[in-house]
Amino acid sequence: MEHKAKSIRPFIGAANFELSRSFYRDLGFNESILTHNMSYFGTEAYGFYLQDAYIKDWIDNTMVFLEVNDVDRFWSELVLLDLTSKYDHVKLTPIRTNDWGKECFVHDPSGILWHFGEFFSK
Repeated sequence: MEHKAKSIRPFIGAANFELSRSFYRDLGFNESILTHNMSYFGTEAYGFYLQDAYIKDWIDNTMVFLEVNDVDRFWSELVLLDLTSKYDHVKLTPIRTNDWGKECFVHDPSGILWHFGEFFSK
């Protein structure tokens, strides 16, 4: 089967929809409101749907990986946002180097784990 995909857009939930909307705007995503309980957040050609839906097991097991060009620059800009002071439960984990590349981590206000990574060139 040949895929001629244009994007992939996961659906993620939120314990507090309004708080999560604010968090993702602060993180630099552009919001398009779709309905009273769902928004699309995008950056360039990539994005995700945020829903006003919370199922603890689902949220606790949701991880999203976003590849960035320069994880060191991304981390520096991320720290300047001071998200941990603005939002309860938000956690930042500094850059880790792996055999495939580097990544840093952000837990959103609901607990969703974001990986922001950069792959080493081969």
